[in-house]
Amino acid sequence: MFFKKLFAPVEKLKNGLQKTRNRLSSGLRGVFQLFNKIDEDALEQLEEALISADVGVEAAAEILEHTRQAHKEGNIEDGQSLEAFVEAEFKALMNQQESRVVLADEPPTVILVAGVNGSGKTTSIAKLAYHFKQDGKKVLLAASDTFRAAAVEQLGIWSERIGVDIVKHQMGSDPAAVAYDAAEAAVARGIDVLIVDTAGRLHTQRNLMQELEKIKRVLQRKIPDAPHEVLLVLDATTGQNAISQARLFNEAVSVSGIVLAKLDGTAKGGIVVAIRKQLNIPVKFIGIGEQMDDLETFDPERFVDALFGE
Repeated sequence: MFFKKLFAPVEKLKNGLQKTRNRLSSGLRGVFQLFNKIDEDALEQLEEALISADVGVEAAAEILEHTRQAHKEGNIEDGQSLEAFVEAEFKALMNQQESRVVLADEPPTVILVAGVNGSGKTTSIAKLAYHFKQDGKKVLLAASDTFRAAAVEQLGIWSERIGVDIVKHQMGSDPAAVAYDAAEAAVARGIDVLIVDTAGRLHTQRNLMQELEKIKRVLQRKIPDAPHEVLLVLDATTGQNAISQARLFNEAVSVSGIVLAKLDGTAKGGIVVAIRKQLNIPVKFIGIGEQMDDLETFDPERFVDALFGE
């Protein structure tokens, strides 16, 4: 099955989530140990631990309410049963649609990638291209982030390292023109996957969103159903700020999936829960390291098992 090999060994995933694991562990273990006698102090500690891991106020409140009810009904008797209950709550909250990339019935599959500057967008595109290539796909990159200094150059360097083709114009060129030329090249060359980079910042937020909409329209002139995926790269280290970014981009380009980068560098890995709860956009990939193979197809159950597992 496509991207099956992107599932890292469980230990590797645990290591990538180590900071969040430590944060949850330090906050929750004490509660689990003291929970033989439930009181508001214990519940407050539980809420604190959840919020500090950035699961969001809404999700924390929901878990807390369900915990109170379960204890009242006698379903939670000690710290061990509490831990199992909270873990099950995490899995329930992160239940989501299919997390795999939607492929076109007939190639090329077009993936539009958005994200603010500094989010890890360029590196995430490189990792995506690498793994598509590892899966035997013929990949083409479109350097449509023509406004940021060195963006085209950086993507060009990655394309050479990975061994995939790239369509690029000079810095300051019309991003939509680059996207159109890339779509034309993808059809002509029999490309399986076209990945289109986009600007992370323009003079105003409105200009940025208008540019993204224009790129989508131009792609559709050459490939009617394009883009088949609109992936938004979010920096996990920004926590709840990532939620605000996702809302803005979603309004402009209807985001179909999230690539959550830099999870290994933060204790706020609970943002995955907040994204699912507040945005209802599936997390499709998570970045758990700096290497090319440190991008994994997101699986909620594996993710929670890695967070809570010993």
